[in-house]
Amino acid sequence: MNKRQLEIMGDGKGFIAALDQSGGSTPKALRTYGIPDEAYFTKEEMFDLVHQMRTRIITSKAFNSNKILGAILFENTMDRTIEGMYTADYLWEKKGIIPFLKIDKGMQEEKDGVRLFKPMPELDALLKKAVDRHIFGTKERTVINSANAKGIKAIVEQQFEVGKKVASYGLVPILEPEVTITIPDKAEAETLLKKEIIENLKKLPKETKVMLKLSLPTVDGFYDDVAMDPHIVRVVALSGGYSQKEANRLLKKNKRMIASFSRALSQGLNVKQTKEEFEQMLTNSIASIYDASVNKE
Repeated sequence: MNKRQLEIMGDGKGFIAALDQSGGSTPKALRTYGIPDEAYFTKEEMFDLVHQMRTRIITSKAFNSNKILGAILFENTMDRTIEGMYTADYLWEKKGIIPFLKIDKGMQEEKDGVRLFKPMPELDALLKKAVDRHIFGTKERTVINSANAKGIKAIVEQQFEVGKKVASYGLVPILEPEVTITIPDKAEAETLLKKEIIENLKKLPKETKVMLKLSLPTVDGFYDDVAMDPHIVRVVALSGGYSQKEANRLLKKNKRMIASFSRALSQGLNVKQTKEEFEQMLTNSIASIYDASVNKE
């Protein structure tokens, strides 16, 4: 574990940029960026286009460590280069931004109101490669669609089990049990989730460090006490389908959460924008998300 990166992630001012759309979510990300499905015919062409988009974002002057602490990458992006350097090395060495890697391979069908990870038989090999590529931490997403105590217990236990495996490689896991923001029993699901998180934190070895990536809560400041647990490096918020404006508004009400936005970060960016237009849009987005992350109500 890079101790300097751990200090920055724990105490730095800023947010985490989520640039980790994978195979299933990439077409939607490209469409939002102004590239239609008919612009490519193979997965490789699709990944070439999304890497061009991510490269445009990462190399922007606005994308720097003054406001951005870390960036989450998809494996395909980690394996590619920017200006002759592996993406993670470019982020840290050129930008001072800490690289993370999305490691989950998607989710199972819903059971007991939740969607668990699909099996990850190649996880050890991926984590070893992440270490070799100078990745600091990982991110693993599952989804809660109902306030089902049995399902939420299972999803949190699975997250922590994978997290302990990640930590054994000297990496810091971001555990992401996302509560769907549109469900009618969101507040109840969050209460169950918090209870299970606290129970699992108690069972962690003293030296194990983790992060949490959670939906913006129904009750303001709901996870502030969790963020103070000695195992927690940082609690970050996902935008979860909220617009950038609404996600920022809600984030400001949560003192000990910072952003880790994806759609809300790239909102308004378009492949047809001039360099100046693109730069201005990204500058504005980064500034607003940074403000919501560090200036609380």
